Amino acid sequence: MRLARVAHSDGVSFVALEPDPAAPQEKVLAVEIDQHPFGDPTFTGRKWPMADVRLLAPILPTKVICVGKNYAEHAREMGSEPPENPVIFMKPSTSVIGPNAAIKLPPNSERVDFEGELAAVVGQPCKDVPEARGTEVLLGYTIANDVTARDQQQADGQWTRAKGYDTFCPLGPWIDTSLDPSDLAIRTDLDGELKQNSRTSLQIHDIAALVSWISRVMTLLPGDVILTGTPAGVGPMQAGQKVSVSIDGLGTLTNPVQQG
Repeated sequence: MRLARVAHSDGVSFVALEPDPAAPQEKVLAVEIDQHPFGDPTFTGRKWPMADVRLLAPILPTKVICVGKNYAEHAREMGSEPPENPVIFMKPSTSVIGPNAAIKLPPNSERVDFEGELAAVVGQPCKDVPEARGTEVLLGYTIANDVTARDQQQADGQWTRAKGYDTFCPLGPWIDTSLDPSDLAIRTDLDGELKQNSRTSLQIHDIAALVSWISRVMTLLPGDVILTGTPAGVGPMQAGQKVSVSIDGLGTLTNPVQQG
């Protein structure tokens, strides 16, 4: 199932997209889900053509947990060897935006980078999840851009300020509940020029291991989002540009860049 969150003439709703969103837009319907998409969702009977709705961030998490240096080549381009254990940090929920919403460059940063990533969305409350059950607690997967004020990350030595600005966590365009995330092509384009090109099979720690590791630290709640790391090729964005992250089976997340 493809799950999305949309704005329509009557407000905002969770929806299922039928049929596949890759079909021509005029043939895709946004089918309203009653209340929330967790568990076995029920439907209200209301439907809208995709042309009549606007895609929002597919989920509003209580927290966004991110994994640093989970691709060996990215760790090396950042000047270090791959870590033995996952390195985790957090972005605030206020950093989340949806497809086509603008990434705002802070006026006090001289370099803001894109970081295309596969994101896992938690589907149930969980703590101390065994690695063998790591993917069972997930609702599905979406695309993320872990936007980073690189100069501030390097200056601070810890990453909260550099990663935490409003608009620094684009998510979307939807959540796929049946995707196999083990070996997907992941690409980032800046104004149509390919910048990142890798596969999720090159992650050092796979998603089941990450869910287990993180859940031993904190309770995960439905809708929480785990950013699973970015491959090599990160780089700066400028106002007026457009960044697109594409993952096989998930489509493309595109956001314009503006001066804040």
